[in-house]
Amino acid sequence: MLAPVDTTVTDPVLGLVLEGRYRLEERIARGGMSTVYAATDLRLHREVAVKVMVEHLARDPAFVDRFIREARAAAMLSHPNVVGVSDQGSDQGLVYLVMELVRGRTLRDLLQARGRLTVGEAFAVLEPVLAGLTAAHRAGIVHRDIKPENVLISTTGQVKVADFGLARAVAGTGHTSHTGGVLIGTVAYLSPEQLERGRSDARSDVYAAGVVLYELLTGHPPYAGDTPLAVAYQHVHHDVPAPSLETPSVPWQVDELVGRTTRRDPGARPLDAGAFLAEIEDLRRDLGLGRTPVPTGRASTATTTLRPVNRATAARAAEDPRTEVISPHRPAGRTAMVPLPPTGAVGARRPPTHPTAPRPMPRGGVPDHIRRRRIRFGVTIVLLLAVTIGAVGWWLGSGRWTDVPAVSGQGQQQAIGFLQEAGLDPVVTEVFSEDVAAGTVISADPTDGARIIIGSDVALSVSKGPERFTVDGALVGQPADTVQAAIEGLGADLQVARSTGRSDDVAEGSVMAIDPAPGTELRRGDTVTIQVSEGAANVAVPDLVGSDPDDAQAALEALGFDVDRAEGRSDDVRTGQVSAVTPDGTQAFGTTITLTVSVGPVQVTVPNVVGQSKDAAVAALEAAGLEVSVTQFFGDTVLRQTPAANEVVDPGTSVTILVTFG
Repeated sequence: MLAPVDTTVTDPVLGLVLEGRYRLEERIARGGMSTVYAATDLRLHREVAVKVMVEHLARDPAFVDRFIREARAAAMLSHPNVVGVSDQGSDQGLVYLVMELVRGRTLRDLLQARGRLTVGEAFAVLEPVLAGLTAAHRAGIVHRDIKPENVLISTTGQVKVADFGLARAVAGTGHTSHTGGVLIGTVAYLSPEQLERGRSDARSDVYAAGVVLYELLTGHPPYAGDTPLAVAYQHVHHDVPAPSLETPSVPWQVDELVGRTTRRDPGARPLDAGAFLAEIEDLRRDLGLGRTPVPTGRASTATTTLRPVNRATAARAAEDPRTEVISPHRPAGRTAMVPLPPTGAVGARRPPTHPTAPRPMPRGGVPDHIRRRRIRFGVTIVLLLAVTIGAVGWWLGSGRWTDVPAVSGQGQQQAIGFLQEAGLDPVVTEVFSEDVAAGTVISADPTDGARIIIGSDVALSVSKGPERFTVDGALVGQPADTVQAAIEGLGADLQVARSTGRSDDVAEGSVMAIDPAPGTELRRGDTVTIQVSEGAANVAVPDLVGSDPDDAQAALEALGFDVDRAEGRSDDVRTGQVSAVTPDGTQAFGTTITLTVSVGPVQVTVPNVVGQSKDAAVAALEAAGLEVSVTQFFGDTVLRQTPAANEVVDPGTSVTILVTFG
């Protein structure tokens, strides 16, 4: 419980800025576990509430875990009747969570100011509380600590449920268990199943809300006692009385509603807060009650409202002046206590003692009725001590120990159910396994059969099935370094190898293929080969005719071609220059290109002109591109020619013919 603070005390935390964002400006409430500050969110420029765990508890992992659990449980909910949680963290040695700031007062403050509420006002307060709990129950969360201190009423009349510090998510069978072998909560509002077995579900919140409804109508909780154990005994062994016994104006239908929601058997209560809310709405219609504004207690009152006093407590105070009267309006502290044994004789709440006529004084000066009352009181104390010692002894002995059920090889939900039935808290961690099917428990820690304290955590390793990874097909075409980084970034210890190739479609340096193909399931440590493009696969052969052979060869090799040389004759290209490039056009990378180097013009074959007339011979030789030299001795017939017929000579070579008589 958080109580109002003395603003005259200097708080060294005031003025601190947590995580460079939340400036603590005003201490507004303080409790045993935490202190709440009004703060400013410097990033979003808004007011927030920051709950800071007290320093000595911040060193206890169990309390820090509970504190974080509150943040996570509340953060799962988004409802106008639940105090929103927006952040959680630790800074400068402080563990904190950031909540919505609600300016107003608690329901406890309202009851202290008003004493009790009318039926319409009680419904107006309880309906939004149940609406917020309905959202929690539908999200699988049980609050486990519903009480007036955890209900906030803003100055505008908006009602919000706060403090999910004891909340637990429902798993498996829908039950939750107590924490660390002890029961934590406010005993005045705990259900019998929480007190006896340390178990709770949505119906436990329904019970607490029913007790709150009783308190709204009467001004005090249904049970009071000198010790928390005495109050707990009454919850376990007595039905909550009808509110009309304290407030006669309460209709009998409301008495029945309180009775149904506070049955000792959870199965006889409404299933969850939503069912409780539906019953209130039906009852409102049956009673013809209109909507009543939520009382804020801010309006000034001309008269003082007397607070009702629990009759049983007042009676005991009257009987024994040494007994301190426990005010029903004093907030009940959060109490740690061992679970009660199923049975036991503990003095129940006695009806009020009515005044009687004076009795005669016996000898010795002590009236008989006082002596009998002292004897009864002494017997009650002895029985209470015996039950307490027995319960503590049983709990410290065998009562708080249990065996870990055999859960290895079971399905996850079945294993969770077995553990919760044994009073243990399952903590599930999912891991990959090549041998165990997905959803099956691989192992438990502590192991099956181990003897541990009830309420302890049991770590379950649950298989997620074989671990597989896939490479995204969108990586093809991206730069090789980018692809390699993406594959290695999968966190699968994949090995990346490279090969090269050529592609007309993929730029040089980019990945043109991945092996195994993208989308293939890979195991951890597998090798993935990426093929990196070295450029285009087909290249155009340039026109190098007439160029220097060495320059032409260098140009072709730069394009990735292999080069051969040959000699040839050309009438068009000078000797020593490239006269032909074959093949030409567009060729595949690495093709062999032949450079033909000119060794001179094309040669001609000397025609045979022997026996021809001089004129015919000259004409034939000149037609072949040859020069003609004539030596003539009488006659007109060619007797001999030099060079001889059919010799191959350069164009323009001089051929000498001897002309004489035929």
